[in-house]
Amino acid sequence: MAEYDYDVLIIGAGPGGYVGAIRAAQLGLKVACAEGRATLGGTCLNVGCIPSKAMLHASEFYDAAANGAMAAMGIDVTPKLNLPKMHEQRVDAVSGLTKGIEFLFKKNKVDWKKGYASFVDAHTVKVGDETVTAREVVIATGSSVTPLPGVEVDNDKQVVVDSTGALELAKVPEHLVVIGGGVIGLELGSVWRRLGAKVTVVEFLDAVLPGMDDDVRKEAARIFKKQGIEFKLSTKVTGCTVKGKKATLTLEPAAGGAAETLEADCVLVAIGRRPNVEGLGLENIGLELNKRGQIEVDHEFRTAVAGVRAIGDVIPGPMLAHKAEDEGIAVAEWIAGQTGIVNHDVIPGVVYTMPEIAGVGLTEAQAKEKGEIKVSKFPMMANSRAKTNHEPDGFVKVIADAATDRVLGVWCIASVAGTMIAEAALAMEFGATSEDIAYTCHAHPTHSEALKEAAMGVMGKPIHV
Repeated sequence: MAEYDYDVLIIGAGPGGYVGAIRAAQLGLKVACAEGRATLGGTCLNVGCIPSKAMLHASEFYDAAANGAMAAMGIDVTPKLNLPKMHEQRVDAVSGLTKGIEFLFKKNKVDWKKGYASFVDAHTVKVGDETVTAREVVIATGSSVTPLPGVEVDNDKQVVVDSTGALELAKVPEHLVVIGGGVIGLELGSVWRRLGAKVTVVEFLDAVLPGMDDDVRKEAARIFKKQGIEFKLSTKVTGCTVKGKKATLTLEPAAGGAAETLEADCVLVAIGRRPNVEGLGLENIGLELNKRGQIEVDHEFRTAVAGVRAIGDVIPGPMLAHKAEDEGIAVAEWIAGQTGIVNHDVIPGVVYTMPEIAGVGLTEAQAKEKGEIKVSKFPMMANSRAKTNHEPDGFVKVIADAATDRVLGVWCIASVAGTMIAEAALAMEFGATSEDIAYTCHAHPTHSEALKEAAMGVMGKPIHV
């Protein structure tokens, strides 16, 4: 049997890579993880999920003080924005978490190979100036921002930025134009709207949040408009010129038509993400990509090349940190001779705006394609905790199979929807029916009672609506 430096080498230390490395080490394997970034945690922890939540949370406090929400509850304050301090708390949060992963690597004896990796052959990888061999190599390199032709990002100038640059703005722009009405664009757009910017979202499709349930998309658009975000839907951006500290965008109807221009102090390009596969030397191992630039894998995350596996954003499926984490654990268990499990039908998605938007399972349209269904919605304005918190916007929607009552999908808009959706995911993982949820006692008063009420509605027994 061939001798290797390591049992497992994982390329990339994002949510999938670092979790996979730790789990593999826990299972007794000798593990190395290659990461070119100066800190561990990948895009999510360094410039994505985590720092954006720090800014979202802080901006919500500022907005509550500035828009009269706190005054309405008897707290009279006049807020003053200290943007450098807001950025400082964001950086502190990231620093603490990245150091935490470094500690976990040391605790579990995972070797961090510092540098970008490329394949020499299926079991040999060059990391910086070092060559490392492994019995199994796992590609977990994540994704990066999809560029938009005609719109050149330069984060240093802070005029045309991507999601990384949008976290670092030194001042609140007078007018921020967000290209893309998906999760990232709406989250970051809402941060700067709350801090005082005029925000316009330009979206190629006829509705925001592609892939989510239609009711959620409609209600979300209504809420965002009420919050002051403007939308140009069914519109494409064909060009961008920058003069000094101003950008001028050229827009056209998605279906074709007369062009118009739109001026902005800052433009955020947020049209999606693409797998990070360049520079990996995949050609050296004969590994080809699919039409979407992804690496195809089987249920054990094996690629077409023996000894090479892949997880996370580089393979098909939603580009979500928690999906990558579950795959990291599963791939480590497969490599260790165990059975790794990821239920790709039950992966929740969350938009961390205020209110939050979350969903798991099938949309109503997807469920209808599979057969007869039952659907119930419960408005948050009828939920006692939402009422006392002055959070009337949103609803919970439960979609169940008409014959079996099994829950097929849950969608919600609420201030804590991201937390609420975990209950729905757990219920679906166990094959719950709407009756199971309806007859489970929920603490009162909590936002989660809205899920119970929606489930009771599926049964035809709603109480508070």
